[in-house]
Amino acid sequence: MSQPFPSHPNLEGGFAPIHMECDAPDLVVEGEVPQELRGAFFRNGPNPQFAPRGEYHWFGGDGMVHGFYIADGKVNYKNRYVQSVKYKKEVEAGRSLFGAFNPMENDESVMGLETDGLANTNIVYHAGKLLALEEAHAPFELDPMTLESVGSHTFGDKLVGPMTAHPKIDPETGEMLFFGYNADGLISEHMSFHVVDKDGNLVRSETFKAPYASMVHDFMVTREHVIFPIMPLTGSMERAMTGAPVYAWEPEKGVHIGIMPRNGTVDDLRWFQGDPSFVFHPMNAHAEGDILTCDVCEFEEAPLFPKPDGTPGDPAKAIPRLTRWTFDLAKNTNDYKWERLDDLACEFPRLDERYTGVNYRYGYFAADNNPQFKVGGFNAIGRRDHETGKVELHDVGEACATNEPIFVPRSADAPEGDGFLLANVYDANRKASHLVILDAQNVSGEPLAKAYLDHRVPFGFHGNWAQDVA
Repeated sequence: MSQPFPSHPNLEGGFAPIHMECDAPDLVVEGEVPQELRGAFFRNGPNPQFAPRGEYHWFGGDGMVHGFYIADGKVNYKNRYVQSVKYKKEVEAGRSLFGAFNPMENDESVMGLETDGLANTNIVYHAGKLLALEEAHAPFELDPMTLESVGSHTFGDKLVGPMTAHPKIDPETGEMLFFGYNADGLISEHMSFHVVDKDGNLVRSETFKAPYASMVHDFMVTREHVIFPIMPLTGSMERAMTGAPVYAWEPEKGVHIGIMPRNGTVDDLRWFQGDPSFVFHPMNAHAEGDILTCDVCEFEEAPLFPKPDGTPGDPAKAIPRLTRWTFDLAKNTNDYKWERLDDLACEFPRLDERYTGVNYRYGYFAADNNPQFKVGGFNAIGRRDHETGKVELHDVGEACATNEPIFVPRSADAPEGDGFLLANVYDANRKASHLVILDAQNVSGEPLAKAYLDHRVPFGFHGNWAQDVA
């Protein structure tokens, strides 16, 4: 018999899971959905089906994918659980069986069982396949039209080890580049790097050792480089075996950033060092000659994780702000320049993905400008013009909260930034969510359209657009 969920900040309000899968055709729309939008906006996030085993962590919920299918001015919706090994075993048992991070907390009935992960962090469409991602396992394939689970996808059994939740798709070649950490199957400094061609074939795989074992959530690419940020949110199985946190903040280890030429190998990695900080998500990176620029949402201290002794971190230091790192590859030094671009709290940065890895003008993000009343982490959607430094914000409304916006170009050949921003908004007044569509050239203006659901899309992580999937 299912047990009630405990009181936990990531299980309540806009974070609270929903316990149904449904189809909702032809949503009620306020405004007009642009006719240029024809495709699917997919969202992924944690949605635990049973009360958690042990202490809950937001990253530990079962993956649930939400699909908004848009065509001819209409929006259809459906959501489905990712039917992983964990999901199926727990359905069969009628209760939670797996701990969030520490396998020592698993129920004895599943001790030693190899799983295919949670697939609860991101969702990408590449080479005709819809892949749900997290960072400890291979991708999990779903049918893009029905969202029914297909199963673990290992690129014809060529992928060994995990895949990041944040691959980069080269807009010029169609290649998908990605990495994995803890690549030897255990918490360690071992990492991997892979390239999948535009047709979905795994064509390159290499491994290397980072300076220390770390949670490496994301990375960056340019036309010429691959950038691996190793930051002091460290992993330790030895620590976990003593009952201490598996992942913890160890600032004394500092930041190490590896830069590899794309036409080279991991043997060509060059390591730079900086003061302790943490980044979940970069906005973009690009190079002009020997000058490499990376724009990131940087924390002074990693949020959501404790110190090695289990004591909590400092919330005042766990605020992300847009920051620029600049590397001069011509210098014979291992340091880099640091510059704060804005003091506004912002996360989940995105861009016009046609400019991934090259010089770009516009970046987009979820923002928090400290409203008097809020129900989640972000009350606004923002756009930064890197040419002028101007930031434009769209307030999503009183008692409303949003998360990552994604950009969809008006057409394949539209100028940079000419298109639309799509995001989910949770409205505590209705206790339900809606899809908001903004004009990306007038972010602070009124929404072009809102498509209403009768239930929540729980606060989650990432989404992407799949053109012509509708």
